[in-house]
Amino acid sequence: MKLYDYPGAPNPRRVKIFAAEKDIQLQLVMCDMRQRAHKTDEFLQKNPSGKIPVLELDDGRCIPESVAICRYLESIEPEPNLFGRDAFEQASIEARNRHIEHEFWREVGISWVHGPIVAQLGLVKTIPEAKAASDKNVANYYRRLDQELSQSAFIAGARFTIADITLLTGVDFASTLVGIPPDPSHSNLARWRAEVSDRPSVKSADALVPT
Repeated sequence: MKLYDYPGAPNPRRVKIFAAEKDIQLQLVMCDMRQRAHKTDEFLQKNPSGKIPVLELDDGRCIPESVAICRYLESIEPEPNLFGRDAFEQASIEARNRHIEHEFWREVGISWVHGPIVAQLGLVKTIPEAKAASDKNVANYYRRLDQELSQSAFIAGARFTIADITLLTGVDFASTLVGIPPDPSHSNLARWRAEVSDRPSVKSADALVPT
């Protein structure tokens, strides 16, 4: 299976960590976003939304969207389970994952779009006020996470799941490329981030380079 990837992109990283947890080997294919490779006619045949990641199966069929790809991988390799073992756990993990995507990733995305890197590319007219507002929302979410993680070892309970992967990739992207890291005083969030970052799946996924 081929995974269309770009170094530093957070959504393909989600899939790479997920696959590494399950010891699934993926062939990484470079999709150079700076050269707009994700907007070519050829790539749009794989994903009409023009985004990465895309998982291309051996028969040529393609699956876009990181969580959809992870669900496919969970179906073909059920263990270790990362989406929930029973109805309640599945719903709880799904809820936490959606919270992170809609209340955290969305705000990080706004800060990214209206930040200096995108401004240099000249793709959009940046709005400093929008970035200031989303930066504040991200800081508020960090405080919420720190409180929640004082009550549990992981994001969706007592074990590592897709929700932890979603959050880690978001926090790392926000910290390194968007300029909005968590406040060092958030000790519970820092503990969780250090422990998750030290997982073999994260280290092995981050060592992979698309060709």
